[in-house]
Amino acid sequence: MAKVEKKAPQNKKGQINIDLPEDIADGVYSNLAIISHSQSEFVVDFIRLVPNVPKAKVKSRIILTPTHAKRLMKALNDNIKKYESIHGHVDEPEQFIPPMNFTPTAQA
Repeated sequence: MAKVEKKAPQNKKGQINIDLPEDIADGVYSNLAIISHSQSEFVVDFIRLVPNVPKAKVKSRIILTPTHAKRLMKALNDNIKKYESIHGHVDEPEQFIPPMNFTPTAQA
């Protein structure tokens, strides 16, 4: 397969061509994100917890400026509102504490 090219929405200065390589286009599954920050940057670690595996792996780390972190937060809020208007309210637990070890509920 060839690379996928995406174009960002056109702005007053023109448009930005974005190259999306095939290996990145597949994405990475994550079921936990840990966010930390310093004075100059936000670090988001996307983690995959797997049942019966005592050690979780960071699958991707994204480092953002505070400005881009705030833009991302606004974009996520906007997309969640759009999602919920179509698919209904997304429930969330009051406090999520990742389990250290999953317990199998079925056998295959």
